[in-house]
Amino acid sequence: MNMRGIFGFIGMSLAGWLGWWLGAFVGITTAVVLGSILSGVGLWAARWIGREYLE
Repeated sequence: MNMRGIFGFIGMSLAGWLGWWLGAFVGITTAVVLGSILSGVGLWAARWIGREYLE
């Protein structure tokens, strides 16, 4: 696994956790949906940052 993959995994995990935490204030379904959406956004953002600034 390269550095960009590790960076993407960390970004995805942190953003997914944040989405889960925020969505849990509304309900379990909102937490699952928001966590999934923010996981994808976190993966995209971390890989973009890695591509632009780490390579």
